[in-house]
Amino acid sequence: MGQGQQETVTTSLAGAVSEEISASLAPVDAELDRRYPGDPGTRQPVHTVYIPGDAFDADTIRSWGDRALAALDEHAPDAASFAACLGLSQDLAEPVYARVRAKLEREPIEDLRVDFEDGYGPRPDAEEDSTAARAARLIAEASAKGTAAPYMGIRMKCMEAAVRDRGIRTLDIFLTGLMENGGLPDGLVLTLPKVTYPEQVTAMVRLLEAFERARGLDAGRLGFEIQIETSQSILATDGTATVARMIQAARGRATGLHYGTFDYSACLGVSAAYQASDHPAADHAKAIMQVAAAGTGVRVSDGSTNVLPVGPTEQVHDAWRLHYGLTRRALSRAYYQGWDMHPGHIPTRYAAVFAFYREGFAQAAERLARYANRAGGDVMDEPATAKALSGYLLRGLDCGALDLAEVTGATGLDRAALEGFATPRRGDLTASGQERQRPARGGPGA
Repeated sequence: MGQGQQETVTTSLAGAVSEEISASLAPVDAELDRRYPGDPGTRQPVHTVYIPGDAFDADTIRSWGDRALAALDEHAPDAASFAACLGLSQDLAEPVYARVRAKLEREPIEDLRVDFEDGYGPRPDAEEDSTAARAARLIAEASAKGTAAPYMGIRMKCMEAAVRDRGIRTLDIFLTGLMENGGLPDGLVLTLPKVTYPEQVTAMVRLLEAFERARGLDAGRLGFEIQIETSQSILATDGTATVARMIQAARGRATGLHYGTFDYSACLGVSAAYQASDHPAADHAKAIMQVAAAGTGVRVSDGSTNVLPVGPTEQVHDAWRLHYGLTRRALSRAYYQGWDMHPGHIPTRYAAVFAFYREGFAQAAERLARYANRAGGDVMDEPATAKALSGYLLRGLDCGALDLAEVTGATGLDRAALEGFATPRRGDLTASGQERQRPARGGPGA
């Protein structure tokens, strides 16, 4: 038979068989769509900066950027010295250093949380009331002026009995203040700390539902992050993974799982000198978080280091190398976000992120271009790999490591096409097995 001739196709099963199977699996299909909607396709910040409520003011973001630039001026005044400190290759030294300085000028903080928990401590009620109202006003003003970070919000106190009422009141004052000062801004993020039981997540959902009803907001407008800081949040008394139950208890409102390095380590009895984000106990917890969150649309964030880059240059360089190494380690493990505790951490956060995306840019772009054009090569990529490749490039674009012109030039794909590969619909395949592209979702706060 010639190559162009059609084969005779025969089947043995009646069409009703397929229909019956589809009908029997309809509940499973619905469950998959509900529990595993996939990544939301929105920007994920590369870090979260926590600022105590009483220390947060209108100049905080610019002040952190200026202090980070001053640290570079003092301890790494040029690309060569910065590269030598961090071990950057010669070809990356100048572009990474230039992009770090530009980022510190343009957008020094991607995600800021005004802290009313550990970083704030117990205060008289009247003082915390006033501080929460002030935080709302300052964030609303920054949003109106265009000077806000892409993501901003507060970390309230937890749902444990001793501080529950105080946390609820602070959140109410903060959200009410935003509503009274122009409405909820894009990129609003709320963080619930020290979550131990799924019922505490359910309580947070009820709280947000009540506020939405009280203020006439659309149902589901308010989401929140869950901080994983206790052993019980990873493994319940019955042996189940509590964190997976927490995600479901959030009923679609959970946006992130944030690992609390020091609380979690202390909970397990890890000595203070060994409490770090690369400790085996930390790796175990984050691996459980990552598996529980996969496909749900909930993002996982690494924790922080408490080794601050302060003092003489040699000491600062040691702290920078530690922070850079921990950040690169996290990125290689697909933890694309972490916490930063000091302005001096920001240069190495961005250096690590920019180097990570620029190092792999050429290969990722080439592989994605071959896949998109159905061209051959020395690596046979599948749709899932194309999803990972495009997601990698989009993350590089979002943080400023890559420019759209260079990505489009190398791949032949614009941002909409990249987003189509990165967030395909479940099971939506063309006849050739390639995912169809879908419209891109919104940016921060979508």
